[in-house]
Amino acid sequence: MTHPFRTKPGDSTQLPSGIPYIIGNEAAERFSFYGMKGILVIYMTTYMLASDGSPDRMGDEEARGVYHLFTAAAYFFPLLGAIIADAFWGKYRTILVLSLGYCVGHALIACGDFAFGTSILPPRTWLLLGMIFIAVGSGGIKPCVSAHVGDQFGSNNGHLLSKTFSWFYFSINVGAALSMLLAEPLLLHYGAWAAFGLPGVLMGLATFVFWMGRHHFVHIPPSGWAKFVERTFDPEGRRALLNLAPIFLIFIPVFWALFDQTGSSWVQQSKDMDRNFLGIEWYQSQIQIANPVLILILIPVFAYIVYPLAGRFFKVTPLRKISAGLFLTVIAYAIPIWIAYRITAGATPSIAWQLLAYVLLTAAEVMVSITALEFAYTQAPPAMKSLVMGVYLLGVSFGNLFASGVNFGLDAFRNEDGTTMLEGANYFLFFTVLMLIAAIAFAIYARFYRGSTFIQGDDRSKGVVSPPPSGEDTNLE
Repeated sequence: MTHPFRTKPGDSTQLPSGIPYIIGNEAAERFSFYGMKGILVIYMTTYMLASDGSPDRMGDEEARGVYHLFTAAAYFFPLLGAIIADAFWGKYRTILVLSLGYCVGHALIACGDFAFGTSILPPRTWLLLGMIFIAVGSGGIKPCVSAHVGDQFGSNNGHLLSKTFSWFYFSINVGAALSMLLAEPLLLHYGAWAAFGLPGVLMGLATFVFWMGRHHFVHIPPSGWAKFVERTFDPEGRRALLNLAPIFLIFIPVFWALFDQTGSSWVQQSKDMDRNFLGIEWYQSQIQIANPVLILILIPVFAYIVYPLAGRFFKVTPLRKISAGLFLTVIAYAIPIWIAYRITAGATPSIAWQLLAYVLLTAAEVMVSITALEFAYTQAPPAMKSLVMGVYLLGVSFGNLFASGVNFGLDAFRNEDGTTMLEGANYFLFFTVLMLIAAIAFAIYARFYRGSTFIQGDDRSKGVVSPPPSGEDTNLE
């Protein structure tokens, strides 16, 4: 049930008591999601069997297409979850109910590895059903959890919001790093039931931790459907959506079309590389651990060193951070292009080159993703926090939907010799050029952006332009 306010947001300058429960929940939930997602391409191309035990493996392009289609679905459902939370159930109840379905999804995938399961349905069908439940569950709770963090703050402690979102993102990557370290060894040595079952157990733990915090949270009651529609389409709501739509639905989706390929094309590329690094022979999917580990390092580096240092020379605004991150993504993708050329020439490049690409891409993620997450919350009117988060995450869906469409198209329209239009380095070059175009277009749009900033509990007149709690002007000028 939806609870009334137990405390007012911002009653003190201390960290709200519900934050540790949200962060603990997020770490376990992200272990669950990335543990499953990290081995998905490898499972589909190497381990998947038919009901009779014969191989039922997908080709590289088909597997990439399915992977990005699943990711697109996982980031589409946030919009529906946001509507349910804001208009009907409230954030707490929405997160709790959808988390239970999330647990069911992991169990369904694991069923494809047991004799009783394959006697009913083939593993490919169990995988499809599980992905649907996980996409609905993980997607539906995404905007609610992020907005639920912001709801715990008010005007008195709003200055803690930025650093809390950084720690929130930190917890995401702790869970992701641990899952990526364990997932493929479990798949190789114990089978799909263990590799997909452990993330399901962690999802159950995440749900339990969140339930334990129910009496510590600030609960923002839902507005009801009529009020939700009225506030969404009032001048303030329309202005916020129109301002943010180009950023979240046109420019940033291109970043996600490139970034999320670390779990598909980058994993496939690592198969042909020398994975012996630092005296360790890394599993094919384990190279993905570089991203969450680097996030843990780079978040404080950017927060306490890079941004303050840059601030001595120019004003560091959210939109400038995002713009710099988009251009850095272009530079990062030059490395897999070079790697692909070397592999085509018969060389076996060291995995260290891909690790260098991860350093640059993760730095770009810090500037784009973390900044956009906070920006989405602060630019949303109070009644639209989850909805605007849903719109932001819909951009992630659009980026992955585009990547999925490209790969399904390549799989469907092969040349007579079995190759595709975008082989090897040309595949990465295509996305790199697209990212450069989007980065330039974003930099131009950002110079003309005007927005209003809202923190839960603040009393602001509609239409008043105000700076974010950090004191930064959202306009680049």
